[in-house]
Amino acid sequence: MEYKVYILYSKKLNRYYVGQTNNIEKRLKTHNSGGKKYTTKGIPWVLVRIYNCKSRSMAMQLERKIKKRGIERFIEEN
Repeated sequence: MEYKVYILYSKKLNRYYVGQTNNIEKRLKTHNSGGKKYTTKGIPWVLVRIYNCKSRSMAMQLERKIKKRGIERFIEEN
């Protein structure tokens, strides 16, 4: 099953958020409907980037790499 690593941006908070999923449309709706505690305050979230991964383990590795590097810095470099 293919997974996606996604980066969201909240203008309200001036913050980025990174996550991974196998259903990007459903996940974005969840974030923007207050379904996740961490992202509720940043509604509306805008999808900035999507990276395709062949497996969940690859997606989790990429997500960790982005978080470790810093989301904004990772975007600027890629």
